[in-house]
Amino acid sequence: MTEKRKILVVYLVTAIFVLLNTYLIYKEIYLGLLIPVIGIMALLYIFSLDKILLLAVFVTPLAIDIGDYDLGASISVPSEPLLIGILFFMVLKVLLEGGIERRIMRHPISIAILFNLAWMLITAITSDLPLVSFKYLLARLWFIVPVYLGGLMLFRQKTNIRAFIWAYVSALIIVVFYTTWVHMGYNFSEKAGHWVMWPFYNDHTAYGVILALFVPVMLGMAVDSSVSSKQRLLAAVAEGILLIALFLSYSRAAWVSVGVALLVFVLVKLRIRFQWIALASVVMVVVFFLFRFEFIDKLEKNKQDASANFIEHVQSISNISSDASNLERINRWNSALRMFAERPVFGWGPGTYQFEYAPFQRANEKTIISTDLGDMGNAHSEYIGPLAESGVPGLISVLFILVTVIYTGLNVYKKAVSNQTRILSLSITLALITYFTHGTMNNFLNTDKASVPFWGLVAILTALDLYYAAGEKDVTRD
Repeated sequence: MTEKRKILVVYLVTAIFVLLNTYLIYKEIYLGLLIPVIGIMALLYIFSLDKILLLAVFVTPLAIDIGDYDLGASISVPSEPLLIGILFFMVLKVLLEGGIERRIMRHPISIAILFNLAWMLITAITSDLPLVSFKYLLARLWFIVPVYLGGLMLFRQKTNIRAFIWAYVSALIIVVFYTTWVHMGYNFSEKAGHWVMWPFYNDHTAYGVILALFVPVMLGMAVDSSVSSKQRLLAAVAEGILLIALFLSYSRAAWVSVGVALLVFVLVKLRIRFQWIALASVVMVVVFFLFRFEFIDKLEKNKQDASANFIEHVQSISNISSDASNLERINRWNSALRMFAERPVFGWGPGTYQFEYAPFQRANEKTIISTDLGDMGNAHSEYIGPLAESGVPGLISVLFILVTVIYTGLNVYKKAVSNQTRILSLSITLALITYFTHGTMNNFLNTDKASVPFWGLVAILTALDLYYAAGEKDVTRD
């Protein structure tokens, strides 16, 4: 096509667009104004999928769940529609280009994720509510495929790792400013701290887990001497903002998770081997179960409820005698364990806990926030929930991901050639440890708010191991 014809086509398309929108506006129909946006998005999906992924990451903290309004189904807008589009184009790309690199699929983290998805598929087939389970599995796919696999393609250029992190954190800071402004209107009270982040996050636990997740990441970026002082200063400011927001979130689980990450950091600096840390963790779990009745008897003597006072609020973490939030978690966990006892291998099906747990509640375990219909959400655990929904193999698949992620992170930290890769791998490992810790008390991987940063950070660790541990050059497809 000659230059003259190209110009003619541009004028023709522009004229058609103007005439069409003039007519539609005359008829009070304004959807035509979205045509350029749709066109640009379509071109980006085809030619620059990496930019769409970064856009999806940026809008995730700002996305709003409209499931309770017009659609009759839960969907977070605009993040999830963007991720669904990425899933579609990535599947198409894989089919046209002949599969995914073997070294990606053979990586221990990828194998662990595939095992988890495969068993989820099996238990969706055997599910008590197959439609619910397949919807749950599909939602998991549109988080993992775009963010984990798409991330591994994106992170072939190391600068994209920081771009991914900043895309989420910059939007998160906008939410922090909004939340703090609203919270200030209620004198930063503890009760208001539970909901002031709405509509961007459902409650302070969902908000707190993300703040805790990025505290180690921003700290690592702030002390990385391989980048400019301006970038380190920005990261330090972001770290300060996140720490203040974490304190004001009144999320006890988030506070504990940061404490656990700090403990692991000390153990790493003392060069305690991973095997010993893993063994100590297993011993602690075994000791807890052997002496669980003694521990529970001790905890039941704690009468401290949640409070605006920091010390008292921390003390309330172990209150299982009068704290409604803690007692309701125990109610959900016990219900999940009873569900597991009835179906120990295949479970009740992914995503079915909230529809099945009501009959498994006990009257003496219910709290003031329990419901007879059992319609108040999930099992409040990334480990007990899968146990009830997918049986023992489901729990094993989750623990497999946990172990491979932490082992990979510490291994990259140990063998990395550059200080930049060492700092990045350690800070991201500690960040994911905050989530794994928080996962004992809550579960959010069925939401875009947690899944996008979680699987993104997991992808960064995998990319560091595959591409950068031995050197710093950007990687092109073999």
